[in-house]
Amino acid sequence: MNMGSYSCYVKSSVKAKEVTSLSSFLKIVSEESRLKLLCVLSQGENCICEIMPSVGLSQSLISHHFKDLKDIGLVKSEKRGLRVYYSLTEKGKRIMDLLFSIPKKG
Repeated sequence: MNMGSYSCYVKSSVKAKEVTSLSSFLKIVSEESRLKLLCVLSQGENCICEIMPSVGLSQSLISHHFKDLKDIGLVKSEKRGLRVYYSLTEKGKRIMDLLFSIPKKG
């Protein structure tokens, strides 16, 4: 659906920008692999080497997803020695709570 064709429902250019921003945010969060990674992190911090077996993704793909999730403020990282540990930010925790409070169909 092209949101531009629904501009009559948007009262201002500020609101239109918010809709575009929210749409981009939801596209990042709703991708299945990223959502799986967020679920893993909702259980606590982990390094990629600990996450790989549970999600079945390569190290490089997980790193790419974490970069996207860090860019929108849901994930943070901390380097300890040779490993980088990832965890949810406060915003990430709130988003996960919101997402999993949405009633599921069926």
